[in-house]
Amino acid sequence: MRPHSHERHRLAGLGWLRAGVLGANDGIVSTASLIVGVAAAHATHHGIILTGVAGLASGAMSMAAGEYVSVHSQADTEAAALDQERAELAIDYAGESRELTDIYVRRGLDAPLAKKVAEQLMAHDALGSHARDELGLSTTSSARPVQAALTSAASFAAGALLPLMVAVLSPMTYLIGATAAATILCLLGLGALSAKAGGANALTGALRVAFWSALAMAATAAVGALFGKLT
Repeated sequence: MRPHSHERHRLAGLGWLRAGVLGANDGIVSTASLIVGVAAAHATHHGIILTGVAGLASGAMSMAAGEYVSVHSQADTEAAALDQERAELAIDYAGESRELTDIYVRRGLDAPLAKKVAEQLMAHDALGSHARDELGLSTTSSARPVQAALTSAASFAAGALLPLMVAVLSPMTYLIGATAAATILCLLGLGALSAKAGGANALTGALRVAFWSALAMAATAAVGALFGKLT
């Protein structure tokens, strides 16, 4: 017999994984792109570091605010759907039982068994049964705005620190190359880690993240170099 732990799939933590990976990836890419772009425009070392610090602070706050608003909107939608379902249960309990029965029939149960399952589940937790099987809501996937915002802000700041520290420690001669190289390496590791945590192919995840991030840095460096020549 397989151990019980074998049945614990990775889907329950995908919300946290998504917010954390998105925040860290954005922190690394946006801060590294800022640093490389400003350095390509021939800014001073002090100006480059100041830009990186400002990017870290503003980016973390932006990520937190954006994630909070987005997830809070999802939470409001879920709450409204639950309120509607609660009202329908109060008005037409029998009709809601038939609706749940029909759902189970479409999933493969025969009608008598589906009716019995619906009745027993609704006797135990009518709203929870409809939330799960009709609306697709569960405790593991429900929206948590504050947690999502804090996760995004913290992961963005952690990601942004990596290229910022490289820029602080690198002499101007090697700053662009060192920042770009360190960023690509970090993104390869982040992509592989997130893909492995989600059960996907680590190499594919690493290359996908690194490619698009390198493209973003290259575009920013080109813009910085262009404006550096014009000023």
